[in-house]
Amino acid sequence: MGLTNTELSYYDGNVLRLPAEKRKEYHQQVDRLIDELRKHVTEKSALKITKVVKAGSFAKYTILRKTTDDPVDVDVVFYISGKDANQETLDSLSEMIHSLLINIYPSKSVEDFEIQKKAATVTFIGSGLSVDVVPIVQDPSRENHGWQYDLSTGVKSSTCAPCQIKFVRDRKEDDAHFRTLVRLAKRWRNHAQPPGLKSFHIELIMAYLLDRDGAQESIEKRFRDFLLYIAQSGLKERIDFRENHGKTATAFTTPVVIVDPANSENNVASRISEDEREEIVKIADESWETAIHASEEGDVSVWKEIFGPRFKIKDAE
Repeated sequence: MGLTNTELSYYDGNVLRLPAEKRKEYHQQVDRLIDELRKHVTEKSALKITKVVKAGSFAKYTILRKTTDDPVDVDVVFYISGKDANQETLDSLSEMIHSLLINIYPSKSVEDFEIQKKAATVTFIGSGLSVDVVPIVQDPSRENHGWQYDLSTGVKSSTCAPCQIKFVRDRKEDDAHFRTLVRLAKRWRNHAQPPGLKSFHIELIMAYLLDRDGAQESIEKRFRDFLLYIAQSGLKERIDFRENHGKTATAFTTPVVIVDPANSENNVASRISEDEREEIVKIADESWETAIHASEEGDVSVWKEIFGPRFKIKDAE
């Protein structure tokens, strides 16, 4: 017997979803960082911050609560003017923000500072919260858009943090279970470890299936359909969205193509290699077979092979 929506909603609400009190705590911690960084940027540079957007899974309400397997991170996007997008490099911009973060926070309150591909990351002691400070050079011709730089390649791409948040909110309006499905798929990803498959990819694949198939009733079946789609398609199909209708379709040559709904010229899956694609498909296929068996047998212990040992669908008796 398959899992009911009530049972999977219990698992989502009691194990996966970030509790309201933790969300409030993280908001406060991030707000303090934003205030301090705003002040220091204004005082110590010629940059002007035009807006700040909390983005990523935290802003989309698809984030998982923190566990040893499920880290918690918040993207904070700083839209910056006063820099020429044709000349600016992420290297210098992130280095400056990284230096400001070190000045703002004493070592006793911060576990680690790191510069990654597109952000400067700070990890706080205590809460374990990681904050990715993402600098974007404001596009003066489009209010919510800007240029983001990749540290490893120097390539810039147009992005729109509010557009990505709206994308998930629109799917939530189409389907009350959308965020639950995304969290289930993220938990599977964190447990199964398919290489190269990011949270953003999962959100977009789930949205693609919603757009294609509609909001079907069974959460369990739709989660299984997510795995089945990856297994059957081999992730060789081009995944695109209604937000890009009417725009010129860019041709991509990478093994996996998932078009950014906020920028039709950006393939968000461009970093997935052919070897990674094959491994993702293999893991999804094996997980689908396990899910079918778990559903037919009504066996919670088998579902734990997919979601991990913390899977539960009711309070302990």
